Amino acid sequence: MKKRTYADKPLGDTEYLLEQWGWWRMDGMGVPRYVSPLYALIRDNNVTEGGVKNYCVTDDVALVVDRAVAKLAQRDEQMGNFIWLYFGAKWTMVRVGESARMSERSAREVIKAGVAWIDCAVEEIRLAA
Repeated sequence: MKKRTYADKPLGDTEYLLEQWGWWRMDGMGVPRYVSPLYALIRDNNVTEGGVKNYCVTDDVALVVDRAVAKLAQRDEQMGNFIWLYFGAKWTMVRVGESARMSERSAREVIKAGVAWIDCAVEEIRLAA
């Protein structure tokens, strides 16, 4: 299996941001849920292996990316779904293409166009930073 790399590529920083968003999303971060106070005390006061994962993306930035992906899926359903499947569900390009009955190359083009759209959608948070 080929490792996903983004350094020194056009839109590589946005692809890396989407990759981090995907890991954040898969771990259920940002999903409101009830945690009993007793469970929180037990969880926070026990020594466990691994602990909380550290992401290279904050909750605020991940929520902005999440909103942008949702807006893309609303505007262009196929492109939004491809972005969600590739970065959010961690499917391979081949699997994304097969799910839509198209070649890997065509799926890659749709995903690259989606990454460019997301890049423009999150540009305002870069300017604000």
